[in-house]
Amino acid sequence: MPAPLIALDWGTTRARAFLIDGDGAVRERRSADQGVQSVPEGGFPAAFAGLAGDLRRAAPEAAILLAGMVGSRNGWVEAPYVACPAAPADIASAAITVALGDGGKAAVLPGLSCDDGAFDVMRGEETLIVGLGLADGLVCLPGTHAKWALVEGGRIARFASFMTGEVYGLLRQHSILARLAAEPVGDDAATGTALGLSAARRPGGLLNAAFAARTEVLAGRMAPGAVGPYLSALVVGHEIAGAKALFAGAGMLSLVADGALAESYGAALTAAELPFSLTTPEAAFVAGARRLAAEMAR
Repeated sequence: MPAPLIALDWGTTRARAFLIDGDGAVRERRSADQGVQSVPEGGFPAAFAGLAGDLRRAAPEAAILLAGMVGSRNGWVEAPYVACPAAPADIASAAITVALGDGGKAAVLPGLSCDDGAFDVMRGEETLIVGLGLADGLVCLPGTHAKWALVEGGRIARFASFMTGEVYGLLRQHSILARLAAEPVGDDAATGTALGLSAARRPGGLLNAAFAARTEVLAGRMAPGAVGPYLSALVVGHEIAGAKALFAGAGMLSLVADGALAESYGAALTAAELPFSLTTPEAAFVAGARRLAAEMAR
């Protein structure tokens, strides 16, 4: 049986650590609001010890893999982007080794870059994509900056980013649309979602449909509590329409999400008549970390 693995998904604002047994079962989990932006210069060995030191003591023989923004220029060490198309072996071979405070070592994974007319990058999502084990297909990874990636022949061929979560936050909290918004009550969430998905299919585009979140309330045709769900469904619907245009005919779609994101994207994909399979981010990350660690051990 393979040796255990300690894998960290270390992002800008949060970090998740997993102790994974050789059979792939997660023995221990840790989560903390200690992303790379909160770590002072030279403080990453101590930060790692605080996040996962007990996991290392529980399994001192485990290999250690770090993914996400920890490999950015603002992280522990900059692991340069690997250009697409990229196979798991390409990602694994570009990992950078760092020293831990106790004399051990950890591998920091690189991100990916893509130049498909517009330059794009990702860090962390590549591990989840690898974890799906796809030979061919399309992957959707919702988030503040959602990613859609095309896999061909087992390689991540190209991808595109969408500022869906960030734009929703700006519209909901900092635009004129926020002034009439209220917390959903009763059927507000379902009604707002249905109206938003419908608006995303109308001609006129996102900017036109977004303003309707104000005018429909002024006209008394939409409750203030439906504004947030309307805007959420609207931006997700436009993201999906954009991805369909960029990746037409890409084949089966894999959605990597859980909780509210799985529900909202699931509803929008169903409305767009896009069949999909669903995998949780944890399952995809654990499987991807194990596969990349195995590539490094070859």
